[in-house]
Amino acid sequence: MANHSLTTGAFVLAGIALFTLVIFLIGGQHGAFTKHTDYYVEFADISGLMKGSKVRVGGLDAGEVMEIGLPDSPGGRFRLKLRVGEQVHGLVRSDSVVRIVPEGLVGERLLLIYPGSAKASEAKPGDTLQSKEAVDLSDLTDNGASLLNYTSGTIKPFSEKLNKTLDAATAALNNANGLLVSARQGKGTVGMLFRDETTAANVRESIANMRETTTSVADASKRADALITDLQSRQLGEKVDRVMGSVQSAAQHFDATSQKIDESLASALGPDSKGVDAASNIRESLSNLDQATGNMSADTEALKHQFFFRGYFKHRGYYSLVNLNPDDYRKDRLFSNPANPRVWLDKEELFEQERDGTLALSVAGKAKIDASVAQLGDAAVSEPLIIEGYAASDESGVQLAESRARATMVRQYLQTRFYIDPQNLGTVSLRATPPPTANKASWDGVCIVLLRHAFK
Repeated sequence: MANHSLTTGAFVLAGIALFTLVIFLIGGQHGAFTKHTDYYVEFADISGLMKGSKVRVGGLDAGEVMEIGLPDSPGGRFRLKLRVGEQVHGLVRSDSVVRIVPEGLVGERLLLIYPGSAKASEAKPGDTLQSKEAVDLSDLTDNGASLLNYTSGTIKPFSEKLNKTLDAATAALNNANGLLVSARQGKGTVGMLFRDETTAANVRESIANMRETTTSVADASKRADALITDLQSRQLGEKVDRVMGSVQSAAQHFDATSQKIDESLASALGPDSKGVDAASNIRESLSNLDQATGNMSADTEALKHQFFFRGYFKHRGYYSLVNLNPDDYRKDRLFSNPANPRVWLDKEELFEQERDGTLALSVAGKAKIDASVAQLGDAAVSEPLIIEGYAASDESGVQLAESRARATMVRQYLQTRFYIDPQNLGTVSLRATPPPTANKASWDGVCIVLLRHAFK
């Protein structure tokens, strides 16, 4: 009997001890026996939170929701009481933010307290923490759908206009491509002009003749004005009449040439009454234009060499200084006159080589030319100047190219630097051999010659 009582007492004590252990374990899980701190937070929508929902601080389970206070009106906010363990109290700061987040993708909702900054003070027990409303997936879906609908409605009209624009651009490109293909194949008037080498050559030659004729007419007009003034002062009426007749003849030739050009352009767009195609008409018109301009050039040149005016033109310096012929230049007494002042400039003093290998005037060379003009005096800017180009090279072609290039560079510099009349500046390429009257066997550079007696 005594043993039975002892056994019963042992079982009772063991049960009490087990019950006490369970109570301590359960209470430990819920923090019933640990120190804690209470805070408050407010939300417009608690998104399914309930009393007992977990509270995490920085991702660590630290407490639970103790109470949920209902709002007084539809516009009010839910007030939640949070209880967190004392061990995480230092992480909760006055600038900490509380959010409602799901536990996993489809789990229950819980409160997540984001630790504040180190500079902020610790939140006091009973403080109301800052909150940030949860983002509802359904709201995001609705907003996304609305945005997609608006975008679709905006893009659709623009897409239709863009398609129309692209169709029009495609059609225009196809038309342009067709025109280019036809032109390359020689179809149509443009195609014939592109592929007919004879017509192209005639066009280039006629344009060159027109330029020469225009220059000759302008020169003849100036010379005629000066000649008429001089003849009137000498009371040479008969010579004036002849000169005027020559000028009128030149003007008539030029007028006839202009009329032929107009007629050619008018008939170039289509076949004539006999059915001749446009290309044939263009070739015939260009041939007539070439002949007329050639006659005009010959007439103006003949005027300079007429018996009555040949000496006059020569003494007045009316011969063109452009593209002087080297052989004629050496023989002409006007150019080879020993009395003409000369300034010899060596290539080393004038030119330098650029990085790309081309030749250019150096700074010292320009200063040398300025000194040469000062040496020649005021006559250098009022009377004709000839720039003789020389190049001492073993190859004939190199001599011609370099001597001409050197003379041209010096001429251009003189014209732009001293504003000299282009008609008073001439160039001649003499390779490496000066005229006999220059008393030099050879030269490598340039020589500036002043035709002091050209107008006397």
